Amino acid sequence: MLTVRRITKHFGGFTALNAVSFEVVQGEILGLIGPNGSGKTTMFNCVSGALGATSGSIVFLGEELAGLTPDAICHRGIARTFQIPRPFRKLSILENVAVAAHFGAARRTDEAAARQRAREILALVGLPADPGASTTLLGASGLKKLELARALATGPKLLLADESLGGLDPSEMHGAAEMLRRVRGELGVTIVWVEHIMATLMRVVDRVVVLDHGEKIAEGRPLEVAEDPKVVEAYLGEKIVLA
Repeated sequence: MLTVRRITKHFGGFTALNAVSFEVVQGEILGLIGPNGSGKTTMFNCVSGALGATSGSIVFLGEELAGLTPDAICHRGIARTFQIPRPFRKLSILENVAVAAHFGAARRTDEAAARQRAREILALVGLPADPGASTTLLGASGLKKLELARALATGPKLLLADESLGGLDPSEMHGAAEMLRRVRGELGVTIVWVEHIMATLMRVVDRVVVLDHGEKIAEGRPLEVAEDPKVVEAYLGEKIVLA
């Protein structure tokens, strides 16, 4: 579905990504992990069009994405969430999601259709669709759900989920992880998930790609990666027990 070939990204003399390659298979949840500064969010920025790669190729469903703007990439079926949710505070929860449905989908819909799509997505993530419900009602967990809802309202084939568990307590983390499973199961969306909460991520994803200092150091099934000495040394610190 997505093929990343030798993506390199320089910021002046700093190399954020160095010839990173991996593939995403349709229908899977792929974990993208690594220590802070390893290049995970930079990779998301390159795939989503927020940044142009210095060199390399990103092909989505047979089409090269280089040179496309973020809105054009979104219209082709790639949506992303952000680590820090920034909703439109003057709009209601429903309006936030309806805006995404109206402008982010491949085909522009009218207001009524956008609001209906927003109601369906809000029901999926468990947020109120009352037209008067304000974003000020939402805590950390609710804002993460709203961020996810806005991305899903665009009708993506591939979702780039950036730290969906940050700031959540253990029960909320479990709920957020199960939500990603539901997104795949009910909407048929393929997911690439960046996350630092390893014990939760490793139990959800099908495969894992590990970055360190901008380079890929490992790739494989969760159990294989969790026991890889290079990954333990660079990031995990100790082996994760996957019961």
